[in-house]
Amino acid sequence: MDKFTIDGNRRLTGQVGISGSKNAALPIMAAVLASDGPLHLSGVPDLVDVHSLLSLLETLGVDSQYGDDGQLRLLVQTRQPHVAHYDLVRRMRASICVLGPLLARRGRARVSLPGGCNIGHRPIDLHLKGLAALGADIRVEQGYVIATAERLRGASIFLGGPCGSTVTGTCNLMSAATLAEGRTVIEAAACEPEVVDLGECLRKMGAHIDGLGTPRIEIEGVSQLGGATHRVIPDRIEAATLMIAAAITGGHVEIAPVRPDHLVAVREVLEQTGVRIETSTGCDSLASLVTTAPPVLAPTTLTALPYPGIPTDVQAQLMALLSRADGISVITDKVFPDRFLHAAELGRLGARIVREGPTAVIHGVPRLSGANVMASDLRASAALVLAGLAAEGTTT
Repeated sequence: MDKFTIDGNRRLTGQVGISGSKNAALPIMAAVLASDGPLHLSGVPDLVDVHSLLSLLETLGVDSQYGDDGQLRLLVQTRQPHVAHYDLVRRMRASICVLGPLLARRGRARVSLPGGCNIGHRPIDLHLKGLAALGADIRVEQGYVIATAERLRGASIFLGGPCGSTVTGTCNLMSAATLAEGRTVIEAAACEPEVVDLGECLRKMGAHIDGLGTPRIEIEGVSQLGGATHRVIPDRIEAATLMIAAAITGGHVEIAPVRPDHLVAVREVLEQTGVRIETSTGCDSLASLVTTAPPVLAPTTLTALPYPGIPTDVQAQLMALLSRADGISVITDKVFPDRFLHAAELGRLGARIVREGPTAVIHGVPRLSGANVMASDLRASAALVLAGLAAEGTTT
C-alpha cells in the first residue's frame, strides 16, 4: 500500500489481537538452515518480511508450508545452495540472519549485504568479527559476504558496540555457535526477548545454551540439531503501538495476548503521562492489557535504550504521543541517534519539535491538524498514523 488516508480526531475503543513478533520469527525461521529436522512454528505474522524470508529460504533449499492461521512448517530439502542473492536480501536487514546457520551447517555461505529501513548507521562488522572468531574465513567482495569454514570452533566473542549490543548479531552468532566444536561465550550479548525466543527454540532443536536474557550467553556446540515445535512470542512493539494509539486518541483499548514482562519500560513511561493500564493474567506468561487515556496527557522525559529499556522501535510513536502532552517533553535515542526523520513530518501536522543531536525536545500542543506527510521507515509510519488518528481533519 502506497498511502493511508486517515480521518482523525476519533476516540479508539475495542479489543485487538496481538500478532506474533516479526523480530523473533525471522531469526527463528533462518535457524532452520542449521537443522536436520522439520521446524513447526505458530504465531508467525503474515507480513511482507516473513514472505520475503520464505522466498530466500526457498532458494536455499528449504520447503515451507504457511497457513492463514500463522502456522508455518519448514524443512530443509537440499543442502547444496549456499548463495543468498542481492535481489532477495536487499528487501530487509534481517536476511543477514541466514549467514550464521548457513555457514555452520554447510561450511560455506555467500550472502549479499543487507537492506532494510533507513534509520541510521547499522553495520554488520560485529557479525563478521564474531564469525571470524569462530574460525571462519571472511571476506567481502562485490557487495557479498563470502564465508567458509570446515567446522566452526568455539570461542569467546565480545559484541559490544558504540550504541550497545547487536540483536541480529547475537542471533546470528548464537545460531552458528550451536554447531561449533566446543564452547562459545558471547559477552555483551543482546538481552532482548526476541533473542531469548530464538534461544528457546534452538534449545528445543537440541542446542545447549545458557544465559539467555543476560549479557553473557554460553553455548556448548552439538554435532547436529533436530526438529522442534515452537510458538513465537507476541510482538511487544505492536502491543506498545496500540497502547499508544489508545492514549493519543483519548481511547480505551484492550489488547491480547501480550507478555507484560516485555512491556515494563513502555508501561512506566505511559503511566508517567497519566495513562491507566490494567493487566488481566492469563496462562503461559500471557495476559491482556487494558489502556485508558487520561483527560490530559502529562509531559515526560525518556531515553531509548537496549532492552530492558524503552525500545528504539517505540521512540517515534512516543514522540507522536508527547506532541499532544501539556508541557515540554524530552526524548533521547542512544540506540539509533539519527532516528529522527519523523520529527519534521510530525511538524507538518502541527507538532513543535526541536532536535539537538540524539535528543528531541517536544513542546506539546493542544491539537494537531491533518496534512500530507511522508514516512521514512516502518516505525515512523506508525508514528504518523498515530498522529493522524489524533489530528483534526484528514491526513494522507
